[in-house]
Amino acid sequence: MSLISNTHLQLARRVHAIEPFRVMEMVKAAAELRRAGHDVISMSVGEPDFTAPDIVASAAMEAIRGGVTQYTESLGLRELREAISGHYAAVQGLDIDPRRIVITAGASAGLLLACAALVSEGDEVLMPDPSYPCNRHFVASFGGQPVLVPSSHEDRYQLGAHHVAERWNARTRGVLVASPSNPTGTSMTPEQLRDMLAAVRARGGFAIVDEIYQGLSYDHRPVSALALDPDAITVNSFSKYFNMTGWRLGWLVVPDSLVPTFEKLAQNLFICAPTVAQHAALACFHPEALAIFEERRREFQRRRDYLVPALRALGFGVPVMPDGAFYVYADIDRVDHALRADSAAFSMAVLNDAHVAIVPGDDFGVAAPQRHVRFSYATKYERIEEAVARLGRLFGRA
Repeated sequence: MSLISNTHLQLARRVHAIEPFRVMEMVKAAAELRRAGHDVISMSVGEPDFTAPDIVASAAMEAIRGGVTQYTESLGLRELREAISGHYAAVQGLDIDPRRIVITAGASAGLLLACAALVSEGDEVLMPDPSYPCNRHFVASFGGQPVLVPSSHEDRYQLGAHHVAERWNARTRGVLVASPSNPTGTSMTPEQLRDMLAAVRARGGFAIVDEIYQGLSYDHRPVSALALDPDAITVNSFSKYFNMTGWRLGWLVVPDSLVPTFEKLAQNLFICAPTVAQHAALACFHPEALAIFEERRREFQRRRDYLVPALRALGFGVPVMPDGAFYVYADIDRVDHALRADSAAFSMAVLNDAHVAIVPGDDFGVAAPQRHVRFSYATKYERIEEAVARLGRLFGRA
């Protein structure tokens, strides 16, 4: 029996719009150095170094032992949707009907559902540059055209109402933003968010707001888009604040009128989010777990408060203090290093010469990626101190 080659198969056009996720290339390079016996400090991947508390892990084990592992309804466990609704009420004073909450297989699945529901072939969707690379790929996967709008520190690296007014045209259908943002760690101010949402609403567009880092806000009480626009679609996750990255669990809040649409799509595309993870997530809202999450949030803030001044002292430009998430988006233009004009080469030199893994700006946009790198402080405080010391030696500032 002869084997049939698949090389003649023609890939869908959308595949060519999807670029590699370059941060994973840095992860692979760092892993090679570790295998060679080097001590590499990871400041690249956006994953908390904390894992789910024991109370959450125990809830998962109880679900498994109890055989509670069958499919749930596609919108998710009713008890979990009610718990999330209660969390909005307790933390932000918002009255969110559990019916509007859609449990998803991570925030990525939530964004895919939102794009499946709202983006048609040829539709343009505005987003800031820099922004999380997968966001533009979610749009492209459904035939849409992501439009990266250059933003600066004056805009907190966010999409403003003036950007919407300048870039909106006959093909524009909506915006996709994140607050706090990856890679910048900056949030939209309440006024900035309100004005941007109003500008989109006035044009009959949709607003998808990624709020997965909102629990990790440090200098102010976060304001959800849900408090400002009843038609906003928000995306959230158990990955970041709740430290459950590999559990693949997130949620959407959608307008009541769109619930049947999202339910239909979820039924067909995913059936449901992971059942065991849903039962485990119920324990996230226990006072014991919430106390742990808050303690960890304060630890992230402690790391930020050390790292940002330390990077500035090394010559990195950080013109606006990141107020959320666990990222610093730094300008390398004034760093004393021969490769500072090329963030990809600079990042590889930092990895090879200082054994510190960071991410070049290439992943996050096209406006000025060669001038920027992203640091993640989702690693232990002492390791961050050591990373700064290594960078100081590399740049002659030890």
